[in-house]
Parts: sequence; structure tokens; C-alpha cells
Amino acid sequence: MSFVADLRVVLRSHDFRRLFSTRLVSQFSDGIFQFGVTGFAFFSPESQTTALQVAAGLAVLLLPYSVLGPFVGVFIDRWSRRQILVVAPVVRGVFLLAAAALVAADAPDAAFYAAALCVLAVNRFFLSALSAALPHVVTPDRLMAANAVTPTSGTVVTFVGAGVGFLLRELFGGDDPGVALLLVTSGVVFGLSALVARTMGRDLLGPEADPNRPQAREAMRNVLVGLVDGARHLAGHRMAAATMGALAGHRFLYGMATALGIILYRYYFTDGDPDAALRGVSLVVATSGVGYFLAVIITPYATERFTIERWVPIALSAAGVLTAALTLPFQEWGLPVTGFVLGVAGQSVKICADTTVQRDVEDIYLGRAFSIYDMLFNGMYVLAAAVSAMILPANGKSYLAVVIVSVGYPVAALAYRMVTRQTRATSPTPATPQ
Repeated sequence: MSFVADLRVVLRSHDFRRLFSTRLVSQFSDGIFQFGVTGFAFFSPESQTTALQVAAGLAVLLLPYSVLGPFVGVFIDRWSRRQILVVAPVVRGVFLLAAAALVAADAPDAAFYAAALCVLAVNRFFLSALSAALPHVVTPDRLMAANAVTPTSGTVVTFVGAGVGFLLRELFGGDDPGVALLLVTSGVVFGLSALVARTMGRDLLGPEADPNRPQAREAMRNVLVGLVDGARHLAGHRMAAATMGALAGHRFLYGMATALGIILYRYYFTDGDPDAALRGVSLVVATSGVGYFLAVIITPYATERFTIERWVPIALSAAGVLTAALTLPFQEWGLPVTGFVLGVAGQSVKICADTTVQRDVEDIYLGRAFSIYDMLFNGMYVLAAAVSAMILPANGKSYLAVVIVSVGYPVAALAYRMVTRQTRATSPTPATPQ
């Protein structure tokens, strides 16, 4: 089915529409918040951004998703999910107000980052509760369609929220009061999602009572054991592991490209003008979003024509070649086009990874497989920013970084192709009917 057809199918459910609206409002707010944090961390007029600060800022934005991800399910399966969707926005709003007050009072950056980490930790619970609640508002035959439209719609709305954040910054400035206003706005909008969630019944979204469910402390221990067990299971399903590895490689290289772009815009292209730099990076984010959406449209057709095993290396190789051609001249026009290319390639690989894991991994291991998936997805991005902090010069113009990214993509494509070919060669051949 196409995206529009899937959306029409699932919107027929009244309960799905309410849960879907809760997601859209919350992720719109999240876009405003992420833009506010990004502007404060990387483009504040009062600070001099370095590659190390970029790495620290990206760690704040992403590490809660990597560290907390495997453990939140323990509580999502024990607490009323509807209540999480009602209470979490209030808690997050309190932390956002605290973060806004810290910015307005010119408090140390460490205090602001601590408040931002709390906001993101609460948001991790919220998003996990939304995902866990989905099977309770659609029938089993519509679950696949619902899974197809909700992440895409949420990401698109996050981009829209970031665009609104950009407009608010243009109107009210990028100094401390302007950032504080962005954070307050995000908190108010996020609070609206609680009002939408309240329209659903307390028991509608689960979890169902289970007297045999282990205690939370035992379940927390089981998470660590389960992750190891899940990794072993993935090792025995090399096609799924290879595609997940290809996505991890993309995230590392994309993380390096992100850090490179931020520093280039901050100092090389704009002579240190933070507002001009932010406009440039915002354009790259916008073109990446367009690439992301295009990948959602073309990947089903591409994989049908080429198969996943061929489309993944095609996307990775194209990303490497075009990144070199567009970035090595170090002209400002090249970065938005590179953002578009990496958006298409990265999202194409992600869709293939999602599909391969769901297709090849046994159902009993799926939760653990996707926990490992999330840890790799965010952890590799942060690792790349840390590596960039060690190799990027002050103005960001690094031929070494561009070469690493440009060569890294084809190398990842080759490694993926070698693994998938070997896997296919060693797979048992079905017996020919006599």
C-alpha cells in the first residue's frame, strides 16, 4: 500500500485518531524543543562552539534514547499507558520551565544540560508508551498499516516543529530570552498532548493484567541478560544483522557529516555569525527532511525491483560518491544537496533494516533485537561526533573528515554485500520437487 492509502485505512478507527493526535502534538513540540537546544548549544551568540561542544550537545540529545531504551519497557508493561501519556507531559513541562529559567538566568551550561537530559528521559517513556499502545487501538489486520504511517508522520511533524522553532527564533532572537521562550512554547504545546490523551479511557491502552509477570527488579536484571541473548540470536540471522550493521555504519558517517556541517557553517562559511550559521544548518535539515520523505516513497518500489540485498549497497555507495563530489569543494551550496542525498540514502537503509529485522528475527526476540537496534542507531551517531571532535580543525575545513565519510559509505556497502552474498551462498537450497 502507499502511505496515503495506509493512512486512510487506520484513520477509520476513532481510538487510533486520538492516539495518533497525541503523537503528532507531542512530536511537533519535540521539534521546537530540539531546535531550541540545538540553537543554544551550537549557535548561541554568547558562546564559541567547538567540535567538542558539538559532541557534548549531540550526546545530551541522543544518549537517553540509547541508555534508557532497553529498560523503559519494564515500566511501560506495568504502569497504565494512558496515565503515562497524561502525566509525562506535565512532568516534562516542569523540566522545560526549569530549563527555560536556567537559560534566562544565565546559569552554567551544565545545569541547562541536566534539565534537558531530564526532558529527554521523560520523552523516552512517552514515545515508548505510544508505541506499546498502538496494538490496542487498531485491529490486527491494520497494525502493519498503522506501523507504516505513525513513525513517518511523527518525523515529518518534528521537522515542522523545528521549522516553527526557526521562525520563533527569527522573531524573538537567539539570545537567552529567545531560547527560553522556545522552551516554554514547547512545554505548553506538549501539555496539549495530555489533554488529547485524557479523552481516552484509563484502561484502553493496557497493559493487561498478568499475575505471572516478574517483579520490576527481576525484570531489570532480565533486560541485561536478554540483550546478550538477543545479540546471540542476531548473530545467527546474518541478513538482519548485516542490514542493522549497514544502518549503524550510516549513522556513524552521518554523525561525522553533521558535526562537520555545524562547524563549517559556524566558522568557515559565515565568519562566526551564529544567526547566519543557524540559517544554513536549518536549510540542510530541511533538505534532509525532503530526502527522508522521498525515501519513504521510493524504497518500496526500489526494493521490489532490486531486492533489499542490492538496494542497500546502491544507496550507501551513491551516498559516498555524491558526498565527495558535493562536499570536497567546500562550497556552501554543496551542503544542503549533501543533506538531501544522505537523507534519501539513510532513510532507505533504515526502512530496509526495519523490514529485514521484522522479517527474519523470530517474534520472541523482536523486542530485544530492536533494543539493540536503538542503541546502535543513537550510540553510533554520538560516537561519530566524539571522533569528529578529535579530528576537526577550528574552522571545520577537514579533507580528512570528508574522505572518511566518502570512503566509509562504499566500504560499508562492500562489507554488507560480502556478508549477504556469503549468507545466501551458505543457505540451504530448497529441494526440487520430484
